[in-house]
Amino acid sequence: MNDPRPTDQPSTPVHRRAVDIPGVTVQARSADEATQAGITAEPAAQPTAEGQRCGLIAIVGKPNVGKSTLLNALVGQKISITSRKAQTTRHRITGIRTQNQTQYVFVDTPGFQTRHSTALNKSLNKTVVGAVGDVDLVLFVVEAGNFTLADAKVLSLLKPGIPVLLIANKLDMVNRRAEIAPWLRDMQERHPFAEFVPMSAKQPKDIERLLGICDKYLPEQGWWYSPDELTDRSEKFLASEIIREKLFRLTGDELPYTSTVVIEKFDEEPGKTANRMVRIAATIVVERDGHKAMVIGEKGEKLKRIGTESRMELEKLLDAKVFIELWVKVRSGWADDEARVRSFGYE
Repeated sequence: MNDPRPTDQPSTPVHRRAVDIPGVTVQARSADEATQAGITAEPAAQPTAEGQRCGLIAIVGKPNVGKSTLLNALVGQKISITSRKAQTTRHRITGIRTQNQTQYVFVDTPGFQTRHSTALNKSLNKTVVGAVGDVDLVLFVVEAGNFTLADAKVLSLLKPGIPVLLIANKLDMVNRRAEIAPWLRDMQERHPFAEFVPMSAKQPKDIERLLGICDKYLPEQGWWYSPDELTDRSEKFLASEIIREKLFRLTGDELPYTSTVVIEKFDEEPGKTANRMVRIAATIVVERDGHKAMVIGEKGEKLKRIGTESRMELEKLLDAKVFIELWVKVRSGWADDEARVRSFGYE
């Protein structure tokens, strides 16, 4: 298959850093990181292109089945935001994991939306359909023991000829494991899955097992990215996603998922007490004045907390001193305006 990398790679690629996420152990990826972690070891020799494997793996499923949590665990660091709110992921997020001779290039997609046909949802669904068309492997994620009409809609998008693994996620939430076997037999009748993988994305052993399964489906070819690269998304993009995650987590279910974040300024300069300093100005876009008041909170406390939690996480992710300014603006009906949806960065 052709190299799927975009031709306009970000000027500041995001590389793997020593940032841990729950349930995932991230090993030092450079001599400097190893030294800081107190590890003394010879740097690993790079494998030759002759023995390398590399391929594109799409992660698909309906909203809220754990796709972003799975991507973060597979990559080993957080690059895709998560929350209880459905449709949190809105973009095609590429995560890269290089291990031994294999480079896994994962693509997390928005959950396929069947309930509403706004311009935003049409854009998100277009992203899903585009992601599954030219990959080496598909991870079809469902909740273990469940299969709904929404799951069936996503399954119908998968093209013949591309192997599909059934990822029965959230196995730890299943009370009666004996019910899984007949459910799996029923799933085999729905689609010729290459393999069944009952698992929990929160269990490191399950993640390592899944990586081993994916390995054999990837073609033998040279790697597309350097071994320490984490994602092909820019730091500016990750900043907008982190702020949006904190927005959703701190406002709960009252704030509609159509709220979004637009980065107005992302400037980098040498730091006085850190290697570098990043100044970010961002606008939170909501659809109603009542939503604006909800985001700002009493005496601005909610907005301040969104900024503080975003800054703390971004400082770890970017390895920089971060300053954030947040503003809230009302743009009524933006999610159903195709031009405005595109202007906010949705394809």
